[in-house]
Amino acid sequence: MYGAVMHAPGDVRYEQRDDPGILEPTDAVIRVTAACVCGSDLWPYRGFNRVSRPTPMGHEYVGVVEQVGDAVETIKVGDFVVGSFMASDNTCEVCRAGYQSRCVHVEPMGREGAQAELLRVPLADGTLVATPGMPDADLVPSLLAASDVLGTGWFAADAAQAGPGKTVAVVGDGAVGLLGVLAAKQLGAERIIAMSRHDARQKLALDFGATDIVTERGDEGVARIKELTNGLGAHSVIEAVGTQESMMQAIRATRHGGHVGFVGVSHDVEIPGQELFYATVHLMGGPAPVRRFLPDLIDRIWRREIDPGKVFDLTLPLSQVADAYAAMDERRAIKVLLTPKG
Repeated sequence: MYGAVMHAPGDVRYEQRDDPGILEPTDAVIRVTAACVCGSDLWPYRGFNRVSRPTPMGHEYVGVVEQVGDAVETIKVGDFVVGSFMASDNTCEVCRAGYQSRCVHVEPMGREGAQAELLRVPLADGTLVATPGMPDADLVPSLLAASDVLGTGWFAADAAQAGPGKTVAVVGDGAVGLLGVLAAKQLGAERIIAMSRHDARQKLALDFGATDIVTERGDEGVARIKELTNGLGAHSVIEAVGTQESMMQAIRATRHGGHVGFVGVSHDVEIPGQELFYATVHLMGGPAPVRRFLPDLIDRIWRREIDPGKVFDLTLPLSQVADAYAAMDERRAIKVLLTPKG
């Protein structure tokens, strides 16, 4: 088969890889209908994470089941499935508590490389959720979003306790931040402040339910949030970047007693202990337990209640994966959908 392989920062290639097979009786193999490039894929692409060997890329995927292991019970050949970016058994104590991304048997799907024609999915019964039938083509982008960025944005909003009567601020205008706006709206937030300097992203944030746009960053951004909230700060803040500046901006923009939901992959973030002590805010986040939310998200998408697929503003064939990475790196695209065929 063909798939995306990163050889070095800035060097992603479309090349032949071995076809995946059933390695464990709990595995499934799917034919990928659509995959995409994630903001977290840009960290190694930009050289922030080390690339020591040719590495298959991608962890977001939807597709049709082609093979199942002997122990797979709930997923069958021919199912159209959506899976989390973390494989989990969905039965251990941690999974049952709702934190499948930290399952005691967790396997990162990035190791399998979902930007490819075929994909092995470990722990298939716990990882994959079948749709009610074969989806219409226009639903595929939204179902793909559920695999990571929608589920991650939803977890961020949930962790920040977005809900009725709440003012929510969103730090980060990538796909996760934008879908955090959508999630906050769906959860009933009264006011949603999106922090963005980019016209196309601002427009999409407003379409997803943002009520205010703040263009300032850092301390100026915090001051603007305070100005909009009677000097108190937001009840709920979503941090969807993962840098020192974004984390401190999120904490400082949160009112005392408020909640920060942080889902940006952390890079050299260190929170000063004394400032954290006097902030008196709740912090909750980490790798999103997307599997917890998948049944509900798939249902909302299937009923066309939400359209998270709008975050894909560029679609390319998998053979042009190098162009897909470049477009996102250069901020010419919010998120690129990849079609293995076409």
